[in-house]
Amino acid sequence: MITRVISFMLPPVCDICGGIADGDDRFTSYGQIYRRIYGVLPTLHICGKCLSQIVPQDRDKRWFLCLSEPFEHDPVPSQPLYVPFPYEGAMSRVVPGIKFGRKKELARFLGILYGGLLREDDIRADIMVPVPLSPARFRERGFNQAGEICFPAAKICGFAYGENVLIRTRETKRQTEMASNTSRIDNVSGAFAVSDEWDVSGLTVILADDVATTGFTLHEACIALYAAGVSKVLCSALSGNRQVKNAEPF
Repeated sequence: MITRVISFMLPPVCDICGGIADGDDRFTSYGQIYRRIYGVLPTLHICGKCLSQIVPQDRDKRWFLCLSEPFEHDPVPSQPLYVPFPYEGAMSRVVPGIKFGRKKELARFLGILYGGLLREDDIRADIMVPVPLSPARFRERGFNQAGEICFPAAKICGFAYGENVLIRTRETKRQTEMASNTSRIDNVSGAFAVSDEWDVSGLTVILADDVATTGFTLHEACIALYAAGVSKVLCSALSGNRQVKNAEPF
């Protein structure tokens, strides 16, 4: 009774916009899924307005080329990219909130949605691999947002989860700090390698990140996976600002 009174007097706030979260009945099934994956109930609150803005692209608009500006002699030409959510509306606030507000549970919520869409589109793989952070960036943030998104998606789809398959071989700057595509390429060129602890030869891999813009980060990580003997890679990001679709399926 006391809990109900306190809840009425101090209603939960939305983890995205900070406004009043207008009831959590819509999260019943999400709570059950979350508990199966993590063993505890979630504490996430999202208002109806923000939730209504987290809408996936139409199915035929989720496919792109990995690079927004393809180039000649690309070692992985025509590399597909799967992006289910546009980077707009609430999503444009959610992703920075995860990265810089350290809202890990938001990442997990989106990962569960992401996994459902991978299943809906019948995308299959042996393993999901997140784009890694550098050790310094990981210490600063406390978690890898790509990993927090990737892990529940892998669980829902029945894929293995390769948290440490890829490593950063050197520190890089944030891609958003780069002024040109040339500097973005140089920033991540050769920045990834497959860990000696993993044998990924012959596997089909979904390489996952939180956001895709130019695609250079995913592209470089993809090259490292193929160099280690991976059979097939699907680059993927939870959200992106791409407009031109690639109809070629994975």
